[in-house]
Amino acid sequence: MAKTIEQINEKIRSGKAVVYTAEEVIDLVREKGVEKAAEEVDVVTTGTFGAMCSSGAFMNFGHSDPPIRMVNIRVNGVEAYGGLAAVDTYVGATAESQTIKGYGGAHVIADLVAGKRIELEAWGPGTDCYVRKSIKSSFTLDELNEAYLFNPRNIYQNYGVATNTSDRTLHTYMGKLLPRMKNATYSSAGQLSPLLNDPHLETIGAGTRIFLGGGIGYVAWNGTQFNTTKPERNGVPVSGARTLALIGDMKQMDGKYVRGLDIYGYGTSLAIGVGVPIPVLNKDIMRNCAITDDDIYANMMDYSITSSNRPVMKQYSYAELKRGVIEYEGHGIRTSPLSSYRNARAIANELKDWIEKKEFELTVPSFKLPDTGVVKPLEIRE
Repeated sequence: MAKTIEQINEKIRSGKAVVYTAEEVIDLVREKGVEKAAEEVDVVTTGTFGAMCSSGAFMNFGHSDPPIRMVNIRVNGVEAYGGLAAVDTYVGATAESQTIKGYGGAHVIADLVAGKRIELEAWGPGTDCYVRKSIKSSFTLDELNEAYLFNPRNIYQNYGVATNTSDRTLHTYMGKLLPRMKNATYSSAGQLSPLLNDPHLETIGAGTRIFLGGGIGYVAWNGTQFNTTKPERNGVPVSGARTLALIGDMKQMDGKYVRGLDIYGYGTSLAIGVGVPIPVLNKDIMRNCAITDDDIYANMMDYSITSSNRPVMKQYSYAELKRGVIEYEGHGIRTSPLSSYRNARAIANELKDWIEKKEFELTVPSFKLPDTGVVKPLEIRE
């Protein structure tokens, strides 16, 4: 029998909602079948935790006396954007500090969430209404008027497996890749990952309430590089496809789920925990949520090829990748994840706990995200 989100919310408010994580529901579907499981379960919670480079934070400092229109801004030596109103700024996760090695915008964000004090320097042109030309100060998260993450591209629906056929070690955003295919790295929570449990975004849209960094966030828009044209296997894409733009109040967040990263040879990035609740409105949604690592595949590619269109070498299931060794043309290759399955599980369980304690209700999306999306390359024109 079909359900509505409001019917599920009524059950949440009365403490009667049945919630499973995407990992737990697999065994239930095996035991009872899709239809029985769909009748029994109201919400499936998902989770992922890993590097999400296309992230950043908006902040408002408030006005000094006399005031300044900040044009050049540094926070712990990291350049923040100065092209907004007088004391608003945006700091990007991959912006790097000019004074602290291995430190960047991601670390500023993580330090704020952890309660640390941040040094501020700013300069402006000086005007009749904003007479001050420079300022030095410091701030904590609590002292900011507003501070919220706005991440243009998070939780890629799937991602490739990286290896290296060359004779030299490569340092990439997929980590350290040893020469002659001595290792391979991947980055997804697989069967727990949000967009692999709702592959065509039947329940996820603009306004969907989510777990973001340990607090409550929302889907703001489709993410950048949103792509619906990628090949599928068992109903899910085998490479990067759909993405989400996410927003959330930093003052609600938990340092466990917001961490600055220094990826050697690449730069800084932000590791974020994201959990998305999926309302079980019908048996088709239940079937999607019961997908396993055995049925989710990713493409392996050679990162020594510098083209953005690397050919696919082979496909592997996440079950194979998680065993620690994969086979390619008779040779064993060690595998390692860049995302944390342990934290993904913790996020799915924490979100489940919120719902069961009546602390988190579901939202009806304001509008559906696109059914079609194509990523266009940047043409070089000289």
